[in-house]
Amino acid sequence: MIEIMDTTLRDGEQTSTVSFAPQEKLSIARLLLEELCVDRIEIASARVSEGEYESVKKVAQWAKKNGHIHQVEVLGFVDGRTSLEWISNAGCVVINLLCKGSLKHCTYQLKKKPEEHVADIKQVLANAREMNITVNIYLEDWSNGMRESEEYVYYIVDTLRTESIVRFMLPDTLGILNPDETRLFCDKMIARYPELHFDFHAHNDYDLAVANVFEAVKAGVKGVHVTVNGLGERAGNAPLSSVLAVLHDHAQVKTNIHEEKVNAVSKVVETYSGIRIPPNKPVIGENVFTQVAGIHADGDNKKNLYFNDLLPERFGRLRQYALGKTSGKANILKNLQQLGIELDDVMMQKVTQRVIELGDKKELISLEELPYIVSDVLNSSQEEQNIQILNYSLSVTYGLRPMASVKMLINGHEFEQSASGDGQFNAVSKAMWKIYKKLEKPTPELVDYVVVIPPGGQTNAIVQTIITWRFEGKTFKTRGLHGDQTVAAIKATMKMLNIIETGNIPVINYAQLP
Repeated sequence: MIEIMDTTLRDGEQTSTVSFAPQEKLSIARLLLEELCVDRIEIASARVSEGEYESVKKVAQWAKKNGHIHQVEVLGFVDGRTSLEWISNAGCVVINLLCKGSLKHCTYQLKKKPEEHVADIKQVLANAREMNITVNIYLEDWSNGMRESEEYVYYIVDTLRTESIVRFMLPDTLGILNPDETRLFCDKMIARYPELHFDFHAHNDYDLAVANVFEAVKAGVKGVHVTVNGLGERAGNAPLSSVLAVLHDHAQVKTNIHEEKVNAVSKVVETYSGIRIPPNKPVIGENVFTQVAGIHADGDNKKNLYFNDLLPERFGRLRQYALGKTSGKANILKNLQQLGIELDDVMMQKVTQRVIELGDKKELISLEELPYIVSDVLNSSQEEQNIQILNYSLSVTYGLRPMASVKMLINGHEFEQSASGDGQFNAVSKAMWKIYKKLEKPTPELVDYVVVIPPGGQTNAIVQTIITWRFEGKTFKTRGLHGDQTVAAIKATMKMLNIIETGNIPVINYAQLP
């Protein structure tokens, strides 16, 4: 069993621009401990500010009331009693004591000899015992210490191994390690001190944090540190979601984490932090459980040929099959199955072609948009195209009325007109009506105009325009579908003109409406 310590509220808050409000810290702490069930959380650094002190007090009060106080940790410093008193007064009982894990840090930052630094640490340990505060220690810059001053690292641990320290935490403070070094250095520590509990704390400067955590666990460390969404200073820390997947699937070790809660907690932290999750981020990214290529959907239909162990249901998510210009029949079939829609082969082919056409105009088509496309295809399949729009040009200039030029094919003959209007669609319809007036053909009255965006639609969503018309005492509706609102309205208008031309007007019976 590997112990997971989450430091989103301390190390993660060192992400540029991230500062959690007290209530947000409490909310995240509760989610981490009671929903995800991480083993420990590090929530702050001592002595930072009065606001931080109040946040820690709020979390500590909740943790004590709900039986989690020994799982809540605060970073403290080798400063006699100062950090200890700050932590104790805030209501916490665990300090993560920041000690120097490299000779350079000890010599140039503290300007002390190793013996002096150890003496100062031992004094803090004595004070902590007196105050009933549990102590873990960070060996800050341990990775550089092992590279450049290995004997110094051993000296520190040799002199502290019998002290009242629960965990020795090994940070790659500057994110310099590669997997081979991580394995080598952790092997050395565990071989020399088999009785000690070691945690590994990775940073992601070379994008190797997860790989380094994997090697540290294979070497035998008993705990690892993570942050939600990989938040942290510079390139961030090891992301909880990826570490979890690697530990469970590749290292074949257990944790207490509830995988199915990962995605929901990640979204909450995304909201509070203001740091967006990249769409392609493993496990929690918006796109990572979306198949785009039609051949993948076909393989999944037949024998789940494109599945791996990262099943989305594990993490509270669902697999999706994206609809776009690379979609095939299998992708669309998968989506229709989710919606409970059945189509024959002919209509399936038409829907597939329509998806591909729309996919050329926008990146992806959502599941919510698919019923609109199906409806559009079904309602268009029986129409006679006696009237077609061959070309049109729209012009919008600030301070001037929109202009439109339209070329139409009516019963085999081409006609062209231009007009201005109060809007783009108004200009197009006026140009059409000029043609109809010249031909002495009657035109309908526009009664209502509604634009609908499918649920969950964004700024590039497919638009359905529904126009209600009145013609010769009959009222009916037509729909147009496109990525552009004006084009959708033009399509709805062309459907209307063809309906009028054939005389097959679907009358709305208002007496039957609820």
